[in-house]
Amino acid sequence: MSQIEIGEEAIRHALKALRKRHLVEEGAHAPAIIALSRPIISQGSEWKEKTENLEKELQQCYKAQSRLSEQLVVEVAESRASKNLLREKDSQIASLMEELGKISDECSQLKTDLEEKIAALELVMAENKEIQAQLEKMTAKAKAAEAENKMLLDRLMLQKMQDAERLNEANALYEDLVERHKASELESLAKQQVDGVVRRSEEGAEYFMDSTVFSVCKHNIHAHNGGCASILFEYNSGRLISGGQDKSIKLWDTNTGSLSNTLYGCLGSVLDLSITHDNRSVIAASSSNNLYVWDVYSGRIRHTLTGHTDKVCAVDVSKISSRYVVSAAYDRTIKVWDLQKGYCVNTIIFHSNCNALAFSMDGQTLFSGHVDGNLRLWDIQTGKLLSEVAAHSPAAVTSISLSRGGNIVLTSGRDNMHNLFDIRSLEVCHTLRATGNRLASNWSRSCISPDENYVAAGSADGSVCIWSVSKADIVSTLKEHNAPVLCCSWSGLGKPLASADKNGIVCIWT
Repeated sequence: MSQIEIGEEAIRHALKALRKRHLVEEGAHAPAIIALSRPIISQGSEWKEKTENLEKELQQCYKAQSRLSEQLVVEVAESRASKNLLREKDSQIASLMEELGKISDECSQLKTDLEEKIAALELVMAENKEIQAQLEKMTAKAKAAEAENKMLLDRLMLQKMQDAERLNEANALYEDLVERHKASELESLAKQQVDGVVRRSEEGAEYFMDSTVFSVCKHNIHAHNGGCASILFEYNSGRLISGGQDKSIKLWDTNTGSLSNTLYGCLGSVLDLSITHDNRSVIAASSSNNLYVWDVYSGRIRHTLTGHTDKVCAVDVSKISSRYVVSAAYDRTIKVWDLQKGYCVNTIIFHSNCNALAFSMDGQTLFSGHVDGNLRLWDIQTGKLLSEVAAHSPAAVTSISLSRGGNIVLTSGRDNMHNLFDIRSLEVCHTLRATGNRLASNWSRSCISPDENYVAAGSADGSVCIWSVSKADIVSTLKEHNAPVLCCSWSGLGKPLASADKNGIVCIWT
């Protein structure tokens, strides 16, 4: 039986018990009532009082019965509420037990999956170890094969180089003899003078005229985006070549100021230029650590000379042969290149970086200007240091320019001085300076006129100063640039003069 039914049954029993008690009390009181009904005057008041007391007790019994009934109702309600709560708890427990069963099943499945994954991982790790061991074996074999291949290639290249040298040896000897003979003829022709006004120049030029002092800017050309660090004229020509920070080489007609051609392919800023004596090839020194050789007529790159490990800041070509090129870079090396072979044939290593280079007229000696301020002479064949002189020490040498006759070399330095050396004695013939003339960079290039009477140099204030060598004084100051002038170049015909600045402006002076 449920608790509610038990409670109801208890209430019924209690009511029956109360009725029975009431009946028993009525039965017990009946004799007293009968006795009271008798006319006993003496005991009437006493019985009356007892009757009242019994009635009060009966009322109290009824009140107690009522309270018990109320308590019984409350208990039944509470019992019902407890029963409902118990049912809810039972349902919650059942759902939780069901959820627990599901979770237990999932846990078992996850354990099974984990065991499978662990087994698969162990298998993969074992396979990985095997593959790694195979890879190491294959790597070792590849390295051995690569080493063997490199050795074979080195041997092949060495054999080819030896074969090429043997094949070219006879031609080179013949060419050197022919070029030396031509150089001697050219030198003798260059020294011929007619009243000091007209000289017969080397083959390819009609006339050479004495240089003049310039005062007028004929053309103001925006040649390059960024600075223009190098300009030079073709041999016995008025055509100008410029190289700039925009990685291009441009050829200009100085008579009209128009662009004749543009050479592309350089991967860095152009820091210096040179041209072969036959005007067929232009060589550029670049900040990309390489040198580039163009064929002027086709506009195509013939060679990319690699070997330097830092920016190449200076380059020059032999004046008697189009074969040999020298370059200097900020890796403390000077390299000699053979353009016929297309690679470096000699390397000179020195502790001070070189800023400027120039070949001697006979092509056997190399002039180099260094950061430590010294001018050095090298044997081009052996790489041996022949002589050394403190040209601008401790200030850096920025420029070297060889005179047309080959007996005077002009050096410029960061001490803002321009020295003319007699190369036979390496003594200073003249020293040129000016208060307002300050060189703008470590690669500021000055130049000497073809008749060796004048020197031109740019300044950081944008002016170009022209000195008379004989007077050792400025005879003209050219003002057209709005930025520091980086380089000057004098045409081998005697005129015009060209200058270039950090904004890429090239001025042609007449």
